[in-house]
Amino acid sequence: VQLQASGGGLVQAGDSLRLSCAASGRTFSSYVMGWFRQAPGKEREFVGAIRWSGGNTYHADSVKGRFIISRDNTKNTVYLQMVSLKPEDTAVYYCAADQDPPLFIGLGNARDYDYWGRGTLVTVSS
Repeated sequence: VQLQASGGGLVQAGDSLRLSCAASGRTFSSYVMGWFRQAPGKEREFVGAIRWSGGNTYHADSVKGRFIISRDNTKNTVYLQMVSLKPEDTAVYYCAADQDPPLFIGLGNARDYDYWGRGTLVTVSS
């Protein structure tokens, strides 16, 4: 399994950005795909998740209303659309795959995720 996150960059506060996570190496229909982020000096934070089959999503309270997770089955790609970015959104963003997900996808426990991408840096200037 390979996960390749991309789309990060330097933006100003209030801007939008869309991250992509291209998944390969397996059929992901039973998986849950998660987004996490880690700011400098802080612990990894759960951003949200999407169940590949059915597309139901969960977004953490810290990003709800500003970030939206979606997926494109034809491209085996998961997206994180971010709007109204704030300086506190600055972090390395990771996508991850849970091959045996629970019924509730909002637990956000990083240890439940089996595969991780390398991360993409998002920097939001004030």
